[in-house]
Amino acid sequence: MIIFNYLVFPGFLFAIIIGLLTVWYDRKITARVQWRVGPPWYQGFADILKLFAKETFIPATAKRTGFVLAPFIGFSTALLVAAMLGVAGLYPKMSFTGDIIVLWYLLMIPSIAIIFGSSASGNPISQVGSSREMKLFMSYELPFVIILFSIAAKAHSLSIGGIIEYQRANGANLWSLSGIIGFVVAIISTQAKLGLVPFDIPEAEGELASGIMLEYSGSLLAIFKLMKALLLYTLPLFLITVFLGGMNLQGFGILWFIIEYLLIVFIISLIRNTNPRLRIDQAMNLFWAILTPLAILSGILSYVGL
Repeated sequence: MIIFNYLVFPGFLFAIIIGLLTVWYDRKITARVQWRVGPPWYQGFADILKLFAKETFIPATAKRTGFVLAPFIGFSTALLVAAMLGVAGLYPKMSFTGDIIVLWYLLMIPSIAIIFGSSASGNPISQVGSSREMKLFMSYELPFVIILFSIAAKAHSLSIGGIIEYQRANGANLWSLSGIIGFVVAIISTQAKLGLVPFDIPEAEGELASGIMLEYSGSLLAIFKLMKALLLYTLPLFLITVFLGGMNLQGFGILWFIIEYLLIVFIISLIRNTNPRLRIDQAMNLFWAILTPLAILSGILSYVGL
């Protein structure tokens, strides 16, 4: 049963399918905002299959090993996070002490893989994108981890299961002053982790012609896109787990979980479609000067029980 949970539901296979469907949902919202019809539900699956069918080019200037390994490292860690979150959300007792720290570390690896792969491409434009990704990464991780440990301290637990059980006994973390501030900081940090507008600075199609992804094609690009799809599923699920009490698939709980999930993705998509791209200095200033102090404030409020 444990193997089934990790490999099928709510693990690897389920995460990939829901991730690609979430990409479609995001694109559909974007289309509606722009008064378009949008793609059919299977478009994400078709795009991935099409990329796998195409030839993969590796630049002559690239450091081949790093260039090829980066997508696999990013994808595998995103897949592992999705499986861990899904299993711990459904079965809190299967979680272990410190797994929240493990998840935090694993959630950093996809960004590091992007930096690693674009730096290894040998293309100067990709390397500019890599530099921007690194600066952004060093900016959004601090408020994100402060919020994460504030929640862990409030629940007196370093396990996902412990945080879920605390919320079931005391109410969702979101319904408190510290939770509201923390959720705002976390969802903006999530936007940056996903590389979506206004934080798509490393790709910046109008400036860098896709920047960090410029030299990727074929199956390697498909794997990176699968990684992005998994993150679009995993990060909203992570927010639901730490702020809204996690998954509850019993009775009306499954309907409430679906509504929460779709609403968070809708907020992410709305931010993406209603904001201009920031410059890298503006993004860094936002995280260091505004969101980090807010995260610290949320931590203090959590400590005093607000």
